[in-house]
Amino acid sequence: MSSDQRPTNGLRVAWFSPLPPVRSGIATLSVEILPQLQREFEIDCFPEALAHDFVWRNRRAPYDLVVYHLGNAVFHDYMWAYLAAWPGLVVLHDPRLHHARARQLLHERRFDDYRHEFWFDHPDARRDVAEYAIEGLGGPIYYLWSMLRVVMETARVVAVHNERVAAELRASFPDTAVRAIPLGKAPVWASLPDDASVDALRRQLRSRLAIPDEAVVFAVFGKLTPEKRIGSVLRALAATIGDGINAWLLLVGDATDYAELQAAIAGAGIRDRVRLTGHVEDEVIPGSLAAADVCLCLRWPTALETSAAWLHCLAAGRATIITDLAHLVDVPTVDPRRLAAPEAVRPAQPCPVAVRIDLLQEVEALAAAMRLLARDAALRKALASAGYAYWAAHHTLEAAAAGYRRIIHEAAARSAPPAPDLPRHFGEEYSALTRHIAERFDVADRLDPLLKRQDE
Repeated sequence: MSSDQRPTNGLRVAWFSPLPPVRSGIATLSVEILPQLQREFEIDCFPEALAHDFVWRNRRAPYDLVVYHLGNAVFHDYMWAYLAAWPGLVVLHDPRLHHARARQLLHERRFDDYRHEFWFDHPDARRDVAEYAIEGLGGPIYYLWSMLRVVMETARVVAVHNERVAAELRASFPDTAVRAIPLGKAPVWASLPDDASVDALRRQLRSRLAIPDEAVVFAVFGKLTPEKRIGSVLRALAATIGDGINAWLLLVGDATDYAELQAAIAGAGIRDRVRLTGHVEDEVIPGSLAAADVCLCLRWPTALETSAAWLHCLAAGRATIITDLAHLVDVPTVDPRRLAAPEAVRPAQPCPVAVRIDLLQEVEALAAAMRLLARDAALRKALASAGYAYWAAHHTLEAAAAGYRRIIHEAAARSAPPAPDLPRHFGEEYSALTRHIAERFDVADRLDPLLKRQDE
């Protein structure tokens, strides 16, 4: 937004978030929602490359609020140096942050800092639990301890994208203001004139990938990881194809961190029915969505996140299959095995938003869902319609922007909470080397006033 377009009476907001060209759903969210918020607030963005400018800009003209978008991706690591010193609104896109903190601190070989932060965050845990991560054995245990206390006790307000998750956080941190903001997603087909254009996109991408027009295509979107249950998807697809169904799998996303993916595809024996695109730019995703009949939006283990990829599929009017997770219990879903039973009656209106998959019988449930949806175009259409209506009612950019406006005003009006006794590395000024050099040149007496001025 140019200076002559800036709001003259709005709050001044510092927005800490990854931005394109970073490959991140949160970067995309910021680009989509900022234009709506900038109509009311004067917002300066601080991605990692510009974050160092925040200190002097805030000193020259203090911001009314700092907004931090925190997640487990590496693009958010830089924010930890700011969020305790300048408390603000923290939007937790991943309400479990152990992955991020362990990766950052242990990669920098800050083993003692990791220990002290883990002990602070989880005083009831055995102290030697931290040693598992230090020895490289973290993995699934990261999901058991969230490492949120620093965030929860320093923020003015914490926001998440799910009311049930918000309620759990309030119970664990009763002194923290926790709010739920809808995760918003832009409409997919807004730039296309009619359904014929969507059909043209569908045919075009299928032709490029050598997928028959009559095939039923299941698709996975976003960064490809084992947590998206790709192994189970491949086994279920193989069983579906074995039943004589012309089913294909489209994997749309960056797979560079999934070293075992090619072996998993080969092991399933269906390499000829799988198309792996790698990372695609945002403008290509609508074509991939058009080519899909059913989107697989699975997740386990979970950091209690709300999937932006799932919302994108709903906004495109595609039938979806999701994992049956506790924090998604309010989403109207249906078990595919119930629908596939001989006495099954098609769901009455309103139709469920998605098909749910039981983790305890994942491959069996997935195969049942794939067979059912591949053979029943009417059910696919009903699910797609219900999913689109759910997105339109709960997850548009307008709904998300309204939530942000409300919570930004609330957070700006709140004082920072009393400073907790944080682990020592949050107060580290990192001046030891500077002091040593100053002493060698006999100018140490001049250093303290400079450091004090820097902190003011």
